[in-house]
Amino acid sequence: MIRKKIKKILVPLDGSKNSFRGLDEGIYLARQCQAIITGLYVIPIFPRNLLDTIIPFQISLTKEAEKLMNNAKIKCAQKGIIFKSKIVFGSPIMEINNLSQSGKFDIIVIGSRGQSGIKEAFLGSVANAIVHKSKISVLVVK
Repeated sequence: MIRKKIKKILVPLDGSKNSFRGLDEGIYLARQCQAIITGLYVIPIFPRNLLDTIIPFQISLTKEAEKLMNNAKIKCAQKGIIFKSKIVFGSPIMEINNLSQSGKFDIIVIGSRGQSGIKEAFLGSVANAIVHKSKISVLVVK
């Protein structure tokens, strides 16, 4: 049997417990395959007419994202895994898909539900969209 070697793992993070469960599974997988993990945090973009009132909120979100990525990096380093972080502004679904295709990742490991208040029957809306739109393998962690 021929096995595809996993070298690059994309783990979208949003600060939720499920996203960190996804990171834990990504770490486990990376240890088995000697892979590198890239953590992706997507800060949502708001309409331009709200820009002046939203800027302080986006600055706060950016600081929170940096802190979260630093914690994830420490968690990976404790297990001997190389962690690269990427913080971007945009739509989570589009940014995850774009990075997964352009970064030549082998697999996406994503938590089943993030921080959004909208819950679907079995999966969160972002995880559900990634499962259906991704051209690479997706591991959904509950």
